[in-house]
Amino acid sequence: MRDSIARALLWALALLMPNKPGRHSAAFLTAPTTTPEPVPASPWSRPWTGPTKEEAAAVFRQEAETTLQLGVIRERRRAAALATLGVDYPYTYEGAPFGADAFAAAGVSA
Repeated sequence: MRDSIARALLWALALLMPNKPGRHSAAFLTAPTTTPEPVPASPWSRPWTGPTKEEAAAVFRQEAETTLQLGVIRERRRAAALATLGVDYPYTYEGAPFGADAFAAAGVSA
């Protein structure tokens, strides 16, 4: 009885589902094959490309300018901190209206 129920169920399912040829049947082997989608190229298949000489020089130039600006900011902060303590710090910069010697006290040499 179980066998007849199973056959009836398989027959009903075969009517509902599309019939695909089996893997080893002649219909499967003669069926037109679909072309597989091209596999994207792996980034590891080609060598790593680094920055060019000009790009590296630009990065180092910008870093040097930033470092120079940080040094100026640090010196300004140091001069401001010493000024709050009443100490004259010979803070000068390019294009300043006076030089470091203007900070020397009368009769005291640096």
